[in-house]
Amino acid sequence: MALNNTYDARLVQQETAVGAGVQILLLALLGSVIGLGPAGWLTGLVFAVATWALLSVALHRSRLRSFGPANRVTLGRATLVGGVTALVADSFQSSPPVTVFVGLTAVALILDGVDGKVARRTGTSTALGARFDMEVDAFLILVLSVYVSMSLGPWVILIGAMRYAFVAAARVWPWLNAPLPPSTARKTVAAMQGVFLLLAASGYLPHAATFAVTATALAALVWSFGRDVLWLYRTSRTGRVPVREVRELVAS
Repeated sequence: MALNNTYDARLVQQETAVGAGVQILLLALLGSVIGLGPAGWLTGLVFAVATWALLSVALHRSRLRSFGPANRVTLGRATLVGGVTALVADSFQSSPPVTVFVGLTAVALILDGVDGKVARRTGTSTALGARFDMEVDAFLILVLSVYVSMSLGPWVILIGAMRYAFVAAARVWPWLNAPLPPSTARKTVAAMQGVFLLLAASGYLPHAATFAVTATALAALVWSFGRDVLWLYRTSRTGRVPVREVRELVAS
């Protein structure tokens, strides 16, 4: 976001309030179309309030003058994720319509590649925007893994929980907080998680194929996290970043 000496909290807080309002409208639409149950409504409302509260606090601390176009895209994606979350909560009682579930999730995944491009083209990239984008991604993967686990077993939840386990581990071992060099492989593995989980959740594949796709996603994620943790550990032990990684960081 472009920063300015003038800061008016009301301008940016209005954006989060609008996002919460749109979330409630989406829940109402889902309720009228598919008959969203109490569990879905409650989960969706909790998601809307939590998103509004956390984002409002983060915006206040960052003192951004403008919410910005990229964050608006991410907020729209978060609204869709809230709808998916409500459907998954409702699925413990009755399965959601596949077309609605797949449609909301697919659009949310597609928009994941839009907000970053908008931020770069408009010169509005910020640490807050990157963190907001990452948290929305992580939560969607967690929700999808919970949904798929109902048919394949609790091991699938490892896909969604791995990032949160990494964050928790970083509180115990601070060296995990060190910045990582850019990696195309890491980005590819992260992107494939949502796509593979959506395929598994759609019900379009045979059970064996669904299992294979999900297991592949988990294996790739374990490899990616393991590779990064090993790099961070070695770097923390030597106290310096290898020359190749330094060049990658500078080039990025």
